[in-house]
Amino acid sequence: MERKLSTIFASDVVGYSKMMGNNEEKTLETLGERREVIDSAITEHNGIIFGSAGDSVIAEFGSPVKATECAVQIQGKMKTMNEDIPVDQQMIFRIGINIGDVMVSKDNLFGDAVNVAARLES
Repeated sequence: MERKLSTIFASDVVGYSKMMGNNEEKTLETLGERREVIDSAITEHNGIIFGSAGDSVIAEFGSPVKATECAVQIQGKMKTMNEDIPVDQQMIFRIGINIGDVMVSKDNLFGDAVNVAARLES
């Protein structure tokens, strides 16, 4: 298992479980649209997606600047996408960024740096 210093990006949707409870189909449709934006921004900023489950995304960046620029771009696009949607139906993303030592195993990241990034976004 390789160890390295990385910048970890973690995101999820505020109130995702409630949104799914209210309207699964619409929530999944909206999430799919938003994930296209997120995945594209991560790739554009030289990030690598290491995991996603439901509404969450974990990505690795070689640079904290790139991770931060990516997060700012995503939040700006999400704000625009939410403009004409009623407040109670808007999809809001939380994003946490942390720098630390991680262990890389095939297509997964492990370590406290990943856990801290996930806690920061919550």
